[in-house]
Amino acid sequence: MTASQAPGRTILSMSLRGTAIALAVVALGGCQIGNMPIHNPIHIKHHRMTRTRMELPPSNMTTIGVNAYLWRASLDTVSFMALSQSDANGGVIVTDWYTNPANPGERMKVTVAILDKDLRSDALRVTAARQVAQGGVWVDAPVEAATVQRFEDVILTKARDLRAATLIK
Repeated sequence: MTASQAPGRTILSMSLRGTAIALAVVALGGCQIGNMPIHNPIHIKHHRMTRTRMELPPSNMTTIGVNAYLWRASLDTVSFMALSQSDANGGVIVTDWYTNPANPGERMKVTVAILDKDLRSDALRVTAARQVAQGGVWVDAPVEAATVQRFEDVILTKARDLRAATLIK
C-alpha cells in the first residue's frame, strides 16, 4: 500500500461509517423510547399502503364477520329447529320449517340476521314465517309480533349472559 492510497481509504471508511449512521437514524426515526407510541411505518389495509400507528383492534372485532355473542346466542336459541342455512361471515341463520309435535297443523320458519359487530339490540333482526295446514295444503298465516319480539329478547338476553360470563373470568 502506498502513501497516496491510504488517505483515500480513510475517506472511504469515514464515508461508509457516515452512511451507516445515517441509515440507522432513518430506520429508527419512527420509534420512540418510554411511554411514547411506536409507529408502524407501513400498514397494509384494503390493499393500499398507508402510514399508521400500531394500535390494538377494537373489542368488537371477531374472527367471524359479526358479533360472536349474538351469533352464539342465536344458534343456541334456534337449536331446537333444523338449520337450512348459516353464514357466520354474513351473520344470517335460516331455519327449516319446524312443526311443533303438540300442534302438527302449524309450522314456522325463522330467519335471524345479525347486522353489526357490536352487541346492541338494533344489531339483531328476527323474521318469522308461519303456515297452517288447510285441506292438506300449507297456507301462509300471519305471525304475531310478540313471537318475533320474544325470539329477539331471548337472543339478546343469552348474548348478554355470554358476555358477562366472559368478562368475569
